[in-house]
Amino acid sequence: MSAPAGSGKTVLLRSWIAEGGLGRSAGWVSVGSGERDPVRFWLTVFDALRGTEAGSALVRQLTAAPDLDPWAMVEWLLEDLSPLKDRLWLVVDDVHELRSRDALRQVELLLMRAPPELRFVLATRHDLRLGLHRLRLEGVLTEIRADDLRFSLEEARTLFAAAGVELTDAALVLLHERTEGWAAGLRLAALLLAGHPDPERFTAEFSGTERTVAEYLLAEVLEHQPENVRRLLLRTSVLERVNGPLADLLTGAPGGERILQELEAANAFVVSVDARRSWFRYHRLFADLLQMELRSSQPGEVQALHSAAAGWFTEYGYSIEAVRHAQAAGDWDVAARVLADHWLGLVLDGQAATAGQLLISFPSAVLAVHAELAAVAAGVELANGSLEDAERHLAVAEREVASVPASHRARFEATLAVLLLQLARQRTDVPMLRQQVSRLLAAGRASETTRLELGDDLQALALINLGIAEFWTNRFKDAEGHLGQGIELARRIGRPYLELTGLTQATQVVMYRSYVLGAQRSRQAVELAERHGWLEEPTMGVAYAVLGAILVGQARLEEAKPWLTRAERILRAEVEPTAGMLLYSSQGLLELVTGRLQNAQITYGVAERFGGRMITQAGEFLRMLRARGLQTLVRMGETGRAEQALAEMDDQDRECGQIAIVRAVLRLAQDDPAAALIALTPVLDDSLPVTHPVWKIETRVLEAIARDALGEADAAQRALENALALAEPDGIRLPFLLHPAPGLLERHRRGRTAHLALLAEILDLLSGKQPAPEPASLQPLLEPLSETEVRVLRYLPTNLSQKEIAGEFHVSVATIKTHIHHVYAKLGVHGRREAVDRARDLGLLAPSLGRS
Repeated sequence: MSAPAGSGKTVLLRSWIAEGGLGRSAGWVSVGSGERDPVRFWLTVFDALRGTEAGSALVRQLTAAPDLDPWAMVEWLLEDLSPLKDRLWLVVDDVHELRSRDALRQVELLLMRAPPELRFVLATRHDLRLGLHRLRLEGVLTEIRADDLRFSLEEARTLFAAAGVELTDAALVLLHERTEGWAAGLRLAALLLAGHPDPERFTAEFSGTERTVAEYLLAEVLEHQPENVRRLLLRTSVLERVNGPLADLLTGAPGGERILQELEAANAFVVSVDARRSWFRYHRLFADLLQMELRSSQPGEVQALHSAAAGWFTEYGYSIEAVRHAQAAGDWDVAARVLADHWLGLVLDGQAATAGQLLISFPSAVLAVHAELAAVAAGVELANGSLEDAERHLAVAEREVASVPASHRARFEATLAVLLLQLARQRTDVPMLRQQVSRLLAAGRASETTRLELGDDLQALALINLGIAEFWTNRFKDAEGHLGQGIELARRIGRPYLELTGLTQATQVVMYRSYVLGAQRSRQAVELAERHGWLEEPTMGVAYAVLGAILVGQARLEEAKPWLTRAERILRAEVEPTAGMLLYSSQGLLELVTGRLQNAQITYGVAERFGGRMITQAGEFLRMLRARGLQTLVRMGETGRAEQALAEMDDQDRECGQIAIVRAVLRLAQDDPAAALIALTPVLDDSLPVTHPVWKIETRVLEAIARDALGEADAAQRALENALALAEPDGIRLPFLLHPAPGLLERHRRGRTAHLALLAEILDLLSGKQPAPEPASLQPLLEPLSETEVRVLRYLPTNLSQKEIAGEFHVSVATIKTHIHHVYAKLGVHGRREAVDRARDLGLLAPSLGRS
């Protein structure tokens, strides 16, 4: 058992002996502090074993004598125990205190030659040279380490409850994260919380600087270190993570990596965070203590250390850490320069939110006069959907452009183009969007002469946005082509977040051509997001909205609901306006087809007001929303209001395919099928074309109903056949539910061989039956995983251990265990394999290539 001080080793061993009823079969040895006398050590071993039931009859009694040979003592013990028949335990606590090399070699000899019924339990703060590797290879060694001894969240809850301390879930989680499950830290917190008048405030302020915690860590860890190690720990405590070269820089001495590796091996609250053991971090409470000691002993060095760290991180390309340390040093010019230089790259890598957090730490006086920071601020506001604030910051950026150094002017111009492009997207301003796309393409082409490192990145971004502009103007083929080029380029240059952005946008375009292809694109986006832990990113709301819309179109209403719920939760309609309107439309259709007409009317009203704020009315989107709102009025029996609304439309709005379809619906409701056919004629002959497949099918269904009402049976059957032929490839059933005609469908089924399965499904739906869910359907959780839990989930199918996963996240194994526990709970499973299978069934992980 190897773990740091305060991990609960001794308490655990004593409770194991007591609860297991091992008091008469376990000999306990506590090694004295700094024990260097092998004879004294072995005398305690003899006495401990003689105190057991089996040992009392076998082990000889020894007394201290000047001529005792410890090697002979080990041979005597082996001889005495050779006839041992019953299980006997030798527990040696604090083995790390055994400082005699001979004594350790003697313990190793006993381990290798002991009879099988003699079992050993060794507790130590760090690993020792005892030949354990041989026992490990033979499979006769059980290892309990710090990660195993850290308290889980539920164990911490039990500890506090036993101490009579009641905490809210949030306070408990915070305290557990601060202590990283360290037993002594939790125990000290419980003692201090007992009877505390304000437990929530105590929890919020609890740290390694709290007196009892600090005293413990000082006495048990820091004061045991030599001066050079203490210096390294104090001076690198300003860092969230440290490696050897960085430690060497801050201490002014070589050997930092070796010291860090030795500290980790000694369980001295230093943890490696990568598989190569080159980067390390300190336990949170230990880091708190070190920072306090640094401020106390070297107050004038803190700023200089941050400044030096900022320079190192900048040189080696760690921009986020560089900005944070420059800010901590008060080097605002350096911080601003690094953030401005790397903001575009951060955004393209999906770290816009991180850039926003960094921006908050700048003084307002710096923001007011710094053109490049003003541009970053504009980007943050655009990401939040705050267009007016974004335009205000953009004005500052453009006003102060002369202050930008000539060497950074090209990057600044590219940044402005990206910001104006995003602004145009959010306002659906097609001319402005095209203008900024051209500007970006020019910047990308000129990147070699301007020394702008992001030439290909800008090209990919421009192509994706060109595809969006073409989508808005119903140029679907061109849109699909340019989006595909942008996605491929993003993939080639290693920008997965930009690739994901293109994929989510492509889902909307492809859906118009094929629901099947739209669903495939959406699943590709889900799989890519899953690999990178981006399932909760706002851009994924587009893919979720598309999946929800497809399922609504297929009348798989129960399957659609969770996707739409998920899209509503993470999609920012102000940032992705067309996807927002698609979401509103799908939600309204869901309400309309299930008979919740008042809810549908409210949804369409909100959507239309939202769409009306945009400069360009985004092609068919706004017309579709208006048309659905009018259909809802007709379904509610409000034909007069619908008639009036149609009359009040201007000619441009009135002369479109969707409104012609609404007019037909209204005429059918007024028992005038002939007028309905007249209304449908320009849609049927493509004078007023509709592009969305649901509307195309709907046109044929309404034609069939109108012709059937006029007694044109053959023409009605032909129209219905056309509708079914359009619907079958993608399984679109919604139009048949919006305009139910079960008698007509039943007559059509008689004597037919085509579309029989689809006809049966539609008739079942009209009779109230729900479609069976598809196998392995991509249903999301109604209680979704957090962003971090999703990122942890994607590592579960790998062969990485929990420690290796923790290294990927730069956190403790205890934190990873807590996240995994939450993942299991939300998935309703109890193990890793089961969690992976369940997540694949839910679409949270990509299907295994080996699974059918």
